[in-house]
Amino acid sequence: MKKNEKEDLVKQMLIAIGENPDREGLKETPKRVVKMWDEIFRGYNKKELPNIKVFPNGTDGVDADQMVCDTGDFYSHCEHHMVPFIGRYWFSVLYHPKGNILGLSKVARVVDYYAAKLQIQERLGGDITNHLWKALTVKKNGEVMEPIAMGLVIEAEHLCKSMRGVKKKGKMRTVKLLGAFLADKSLKQEFLDWVNNNAN
Repeated sequence: MKKNEKEDLVKQMLIAIGENPDREGLKETPKRVVKMWDEIFRGYNKKELPNIKVFPNGTDGVDADQMVCDTGDFYSHCEHHMVPFIGRYWFSVLYHPKGNILGLSKVARVVDYYAAKLQIQERLGGDITNHLWKALTVKKNGEVMEPIAMGLVIEAEHLCKSMRGVKKKGKMRTVKLLGAFLADKSLKQEFLDWVNNNAN
């Protein structure tokens, strides 16, 4: 869709809610909204997909044999009412000794990419972990070397709940676990304890 067609859509939206798109304060709003869409919904643009550079574990004589954890903020939009949900994520990975490793900034880039579209929180967690799991998997000489474990906790306030409808503040938490986090209760608990201790 062309830029001017998108701007016309915004004008129609303004009319639909009872506004006058020609009044002084709204004259430039369609242009601003269309420009904003390109930024906050860049997850639909395949060219924006993060390029994840990975390295073989053990590079420079350093073996990544510890639980590696990261946390950060994110913004997304609910696909049911097209209003934001805003929150934090807690990510953890245990690398395969012969597999790939990556820099934690790549995790943030993947989170931001998949959050930049209409989403539900459950799908967002799956999109992120599936992408990272695939990037860290090595296939060599018929052997598949996947990460030992991966976990992602997402906690967010959904404005479709707090600003409309029931109008109740609160947060939704989803937990996506892969690999040994599913089978090893103590390992899973170590990850979740770290999340809970860093939740505030």
